[in-house]
Amino acid sequence: MKPTAFFINGGRGASVDEAALVEALKSGVIKGAGLDVFEKEPLPMNSELLTLPNVIALPHIGSATHETRYDMSKLAVENLLAALNGDLTKNCVNP
Repeated sequence: MKPTAFFINGGRGASVDEAALVEALKSGVIKGAGLDVFEKEPLPMNSELLTLPNVIALPHIGSATHETRYDMSKLAVENLLAALNGDLTKNCVNP
């Protein structure tokens, strides 16, 4: 990543080495980070990520909008109905 880049992680906390991210942020390898997920959740209050001025950290609430929650509820019902009909093809993590 270039020095003007912002690292955004709203997917999975385990996909990033937080110690390496802290070092990259402190040394200016990247400009900043926006994080909604972490290696350990909840993020410990003594995490160095919380002390850095170039980090925005959310408590795993990035999807907490009315629209997203409605869509998640609708998808859950659709998946339940599909499963009851023997169709486990959509959104199946472990087929």
